[in-house]
Amino acid sequence: MSSQEALEKAREVEKDLVVVTEKADPPVVKIIELSKYKYQLQQKQADQRKSAKVQELKEVRFSPFIGEGDFETRLRKVTGFLEKGHKVRLSLMFKGRTIANKDQGFEVFNRVIERTQTISKVEIEAKLLGKKLIAQLSPDKKKEIK
Repeated sequence: MSSQEALEKAREVEKDLVVVTEKADPPVVKIIELSKYKYQLQQKQADQRKSAKVQELKEVRFSPFIGEGDFETRLRKVTGFLEKGHKVRLSLMFKGRTIANKDQGFEVFNRVIERTQTISKVEIEAKLLGKKLIAQLSPDKKKEIK
């Protein structure tokens, strides 16, 4: 119906004519009280916020000369976080003279990335920021399905 007819109908029932979708052709409108419509929109947005999955960033710290047992423990933590859907930041701090062995730190990160490649993808490649080596992994939805 034409916009004039819709406006007349809305006045008859003493309600407002509210545009729901402008982009549709013709635009979609509702005959409803404006305050009620705003309330419904608020409720819909609140429900969307509740159902939205919050993705946290978890950090796991390593050291350049890490023992095998410690490495396995931290690797289990990383895989646990990834399976729960969290992003994981891997960090490695070089202390004192260990900065001379940067390749050792990159080797540790490569081992972690290699062992978690089935459930994750590398978001930020390993890079050195001052004395700190950082990399970031995120859960891979496609790989989880398989």
